[in-house]
Amino acid sequence: MRAPRAATRPRRTRAAFTSTAAFVVLAALIPATASAAGTQEVDAALPYVCAFPSGPVAATVRISAEFPQHTRAGEAFSPTGVTTAVELPAEAVADLAGNEVAEVRAVTALTVTVTQDPATATAIWRGGSDPVPLPASGPLTLTATGDVPSVTGRGDGDLTFTAGDLALGLTPGPADDSAEGRATGVPAVDCALAEDAPDDGLLVTVPAVPGPPETSGPPSAPAPGGTSPAPGSGPRERQEGRSAQTPGSAPGAAADRGVPPCRYGEDNPPTPLSLNAYVTGYANVKKQKAASYLPPSCVLIDGGEFQLPADEPPDPEHLVMVLETYGEFSYQGRRETPPYDSTFLTFDFTPVKATMVLKQTGPMRIDARMKMRYSDLFMTTETYVRVPLVAQVTALEVNGVPLEVGPACRTGKSLTSVDPDPAKHPGDHVVLYGKAEQAIGEDVVGYTLLTGGPLAGEVSIPAFTGCGTGDEDLDRLLTASVSGPGNHIKQVQGQTCTPLVPVFETPETRGQCTEDLQPYQIPVAER
Repeated sequence: MRAPRAATRPRRTRAAFTSTAAFVVLAALIPATASAAGTQEVDAALPYVCAFPSGPVAATVRISAEFPQHTRAGEAFSPTGVTTAVELPAEAVADLAGNEVAEVRAVTALTVTVTQDPATATAIWRGGSDPVPLPASGPLTLTATGDVPSVTGRGDGDLTFTAGDLALGLTPGPADDSAEGRATGVPAVDCALAEDAPDDGLLVTVPAVPGPPETSGPPSAPAPGGTSPAPGSGPRERQEGRSAQTPGSAPGAAADRGVPPCRYGEDNPPTPLSLNAYVTGYANVKKQKAASYLPPSCVLIDGGEFQLPADEPPDPEHLVMVLETYGEFSYQGRRETPPYDSTFLTFDFTPVKATMVLKQTGPMRIDARMKMRYSDLFMTTETYVRVPLVAQVTALEVNGVPLEVGPACRTGKSLTSVDPDPAKHPGDHVVLYGKAEQAIGEDVVGYTLLTGGPLAGEVSIPAFTGCGTGDEDLDRLLTASVSGPGNHIKQVQGQTCTPLVPVFETPETRGQCTEDLQPYQIPVAER
């Protein structure tokens, strides 16, 4: 007999989040309802091995759900009637009963892998159970129910759903006043699919059929972080949808929406982990007591894998995972923002208008740290974005008179923030920070890489160099007007587009890509 899978392969995570697509579901919002007619029922009893404190315990996990008979590219559907019943044997019950707990309830986080052709994404099916009395002896079944994210296929291939690892959180139900609120002693249990599981945990295959998708669902509510929502999920709604910034524009053509194109090109094709998004915001210039508007800019992001932090001991109360990924600004094939105008009253009386571009001079690194509490699956996510940026001035007017700045007028080095970890991240670069929180069943509040939201930081603007032509040196003028510390930045990132993966959809993420695979949502700048 083969050994349990948990004994033969290293556990990289408590619940196998295998790509950045998992972050969509870790930050999942309220799922959309299914719209497909005709269903196929799934009732799979799968063998698992659960790591209880007393040792590995064999358990049965019964997964029930209804899926549509078929799907079409671009059509959203959601499994319904989803239950996850964990059947624990007597030895596992003894672990619980030994803690003087009369009843127990469970929260579950089941990893489900969705595959379409070569593309793969990961969903987390979450559920909760009512308190169940502990038997004096014998087995115990905990049945968890809950909504799950909907999914949209991007191609013509069949969609397969496969069960993976299960995180089982156990909390006591009050037996009496003395036991109320007492921990079970088993705050979380890791369960891995057994090696001899039939079909490696395959739950169902939903065949794809040709034909246009059907429209479904009402217009969505505004997404967190001031982003523009995507109105509806069907192709007609996408063609007729409107951006919050530019009414009357069509979402399929970025130029018509007042933003530069944001797509991968033939020389830079996307991968299944690729993302793209728009960012916008304001940057204060402290010396001028004013702010510059940063127009929507395209960022292309290379996805990565969630990992357990290598330099931290395991946390028995939380699942802690980190994600390291990289990105770059993209404007007309260059790593920079679109040009933007800033107008100030220099020295409080002279109007100065500068046309500027932020140029990326090194890697943009995005570090996210997710912490999920096992007892109730409450999640916090902290993200740091680090990027070296120089500010280049391409045109300058003083009191309405154009001045020649030359082709190389820029800050002498990158704008600089105080980094919270300078030993690990040396050098001059901008640091932006965002945080998100989410209670189970509620919307994300704050910033995550996939859902977007606000990021903030503070920078010092270095002295300018190379400004002026001939004998006219404008370095001093710009340095005196702009350079210095204490300049606050607030950036808002929109919902990302994931071009090459099946897309998990909720009311907020529906239609995250335009028809030509650019970010649907255009963020709105916030002060």
